[in-house]
Amino acid sequence: MVIREAKPRDIEQIQIVRNSVKENTLSDPRLVSDHDCEYFITTRGKGWVCETDGKIVGFCIADLVKNNIWALFIHPEYENRGIGKQLHDVMLQWYFSKKQTPVWLSTTPETRAVGFYKKQGWNEIGIHGEDEIKFEMTYTNWKKQQ
Repeated sequence: MVIREAKPRDIEQIQIVRNSVKENTLSDPRLVSDHDCEYFITTRGKGWVCETDGKIVGFCIADLVKNNIWALFIHPEYENRGIGKQLHDVMLQWYFSKKQTPVWLSTTPETRAVGFYKKQGWNEIGIHGEDEIKFEMTYTNWKKQQ
């Protein structure tokens, strides 16, 4: 497995991973367009993919504009192999090398993602939107995790 920076040519496979997940699914896959993905990985922030045998099996994207983790998803067939943690750590290392502003994300309650983020040291800080949990990671807290 290789973790590398996401490129626009990866978007088709990124979309396959995003739409394969069993939790935190999109109500309509068209809500996240290829253009959105390209914009986030080339202009607003940066993304990374985990690739094995030429196939993207996980990805993450950080947004420097809104200080947000826009995405972190693993294909269900590749879960529980440490890919999410590797992507998470590369992404946060990059984010905090660019700025020390706290970064936030949101996720659906009662999902494995909630446990994952708590284990990585994220703090639950409230509700986002109508029904998602909002988490925050500060620079200081991230450094303590290292």
